[in-house]
Amino acid sequence: MISGTATGVAQLEDTIVAVATPTGLGALALIRLSGPRAFKIAEKHIQPWPSESRVVQLSTVHNFGEVLDQALVTLFPGPNSFNGDDTVEISTHGGYLVPASIIAALISSGARQALPGEFTRRAVLNGKLDILQAEAIGDLIDARSRAMQHVALDQLDGGLSRRLLQLREDLVGLEALIAYDIDFPEEDDGPVPREKIESSIGKMVASLESLLATAPAGELIREGAVVVIAGPPNAGKSSLFNSLLGRSRAIVTEIPGTTRDALEAVVDSGKWPLRLVDTAGLRDPVDPIERLGIEVSERYLASAAVILACAENSKSLNEAVDAISRKSAAPVIAVRTKADLVTPRDEINSNHALSVSAHTGAGLQGLLDTINSAIAATVGEVAPDIPMLTKARYQQALNEALREIRQFQQAWREEHLPAPVASVHLRTAVYVLEELIGSVDVEDVLERVFSSFCVGK
Repeated sequence: MISGTATGVAQLEDTIVAVATPTGLGALALIRLSGPRAFKIAEKHIQPWPSESRVVQLSTVHNFGEVLDQALVTLFPGPNSFNGDDTVEISTHGGYLVPASIIAALISSGARQALPGEFTRRAVLNGKLDILQAEAIGDLIDARSRAMQHVALDQLDGGLSRRLLQLREDLVGLEALIAYDIDFPEEDDGPVPREKIESSIGKMVASLESLLATAPAGELIREGAVVVIAGPPNAGKSSLFNSLLGRSRAIVTEIPGTTRDALEAVVDSGKWPLRLVDTAGLRDPVDPIERLGIEVSERYLASAAVILACAENSKSLNEAVDAISRKSAAPVIAVRTKADLVTPRDEINSNHALSVSAHTGAGLQGLLDTINSAIAATVGEVAPDIPMLTKARYQQALNEALREIRQFQQAWREEHLPAPVASVHLRTAVYVLEELIGSVDVEDVLERVFSSFCVGK
């Protein structure tokens, strides 16, 4: 572990190296070397040495006479680097052997292989990032939708951190005001009006509640909204699934009961990431394997954010909507499939069902817009100036801070506790926010945050 312990100090004094790009065949690979001896170690293997910082230099990388590659080398002197340490970035040819041979040469001269997330962890320990910003780097790399990308970029820019730091400052200021009133009640303008304290607490509660209100939307953005495609066999569910996905993932045949299990894939709709689920046709099957598939479908229905009830005609569609509504409380969107085959004599109520064609693509964008509206109606619209809570850890911490502030608020209103005792709740709320942001050194928090990072981050 890297911390303020004796072992941690020794590790922070190490110079670390890793490939920051995925291993495998590719045009380029990026090697990072960072730490107090980064420049001294790299100088042994790079010729010519870059004459300026932050200026790319074409150099030969060698291992004491053996040429390893022609590479682009850039120097980033600390503390003005990503993690605050001297850093050398070497852009080499890709593949397996070239990067591995350069890494081996640098290790032989005194570097060591970096641990998962160690570059970013050092940035946190050196004060270049807080923990929330460090987590945003992982979220940005893992983002599977534009919505998650935007949320991660805002958090990396410090949007959530600034909001929480302002809350912390307000709490500390209130603590100081109460302490001053206790110690010097007759100074200046006399005792602090109770209404002033009450107003400050009310604003903090409202601020925390507005942040916590973003948690449902944040969870959907991070995990994706489960959109279940359901209906009778041979209703065009798998064809619709493939069309929304943009590629053939589900097997499509005219044989009823082809889909035996649930297929899941993520689609970026622009506003929300959608976890589309193609399910087995709803009917009373004789085949025990198909029965198992239908049981899986019913479990997905119970946990869905939105359900697309699919059928070819009005009668089947009404039956599908009724059957699905008995199995789930999620919003149900009636979808008339195979719109390209509809004739004027077909019964269809356009006021209650959307018509789509997997063959021509007609109606698909309108269907996505309807899905997005249904999700927004469930989780609510989020104000653009409010950062989103995308992790359970954030939600738990802010709920704890809110509980402490409300306990102080109640004690202050009822005056059943001395002010110094009631203020303990404010101090606890301050500590919770500091722990969340990383203003205090909490080793287990660091371990949880960086456990999912890969080598090179």
